[in-house]
Amino acid sequence: MKLYWAAQTRSLRVLWLLEEIGCDYERIAVDLRAGRHHTPEFHAINPMEKVPALEDGEARIAESGAIFAYLIERFPQAGLAPAVGDPLRGRFWQWLFFASANIEAAMTEKMAQVKLPETAAGWGSAERVFNVIAEQLSATPYILGDTFSAVDVMLASNLHYAITAFKMFESRPVFDAYLQACRARKTFQRAAALDAHG
Repeated sequence: MKLYWAAQTRSLRVLWLLEEIGCDYERIAVDLRAGRHHTPEFHAINPMEKVPALEDGEARIAESGAIFAYLIERFPQAGLAPAVGDPLRGRFWQWLFFASANIEAAMTEKMAQVKLPETAAGWGSAERVFNVIAEQLSATPYILGDTFSAVDVMLASNLHYAITAFKMFESRPVFDAYLQACRARKTFQRAAALDAHG
């Protein structure tokens, strides 16, 4: 299994998930500077020529949410998602795709200073997105309750960039507590060290 990766990018979330799973994988560094990654070889892996991307034998997957879905199904024994048939699995998928579809849209709204009518924007508004997350995390320590899951890898990664790294949004005590719990995981610490030192 190969993770096409670059430091300080969305690749961190997949790196962290792979550490949670505990499977063998190889990191392939992608040099994003000066368009060096625009090669036919990398285009064949991910036509968008972005990271992260994953190659597993004949399988080639891009887009973080799709990579997460693939890995969750590939490694059910890791216990990072509710079992098939568990009613909580619906909420699991909802939150997994919420993180990519809504948090990243909210970050774009904030960065570009673009405000769409809430009825027109799929994410409603940046404020609504972060209020919904805060509401859930005020009720449970992790997104699905008391148990850490792959959704927390995705969500905590996004909150890390939105609040800590880019300081685009004010933190809240509930976010601070959640991020502290997620960052305390040895798997996150290993992934962050790999991300920082290549």
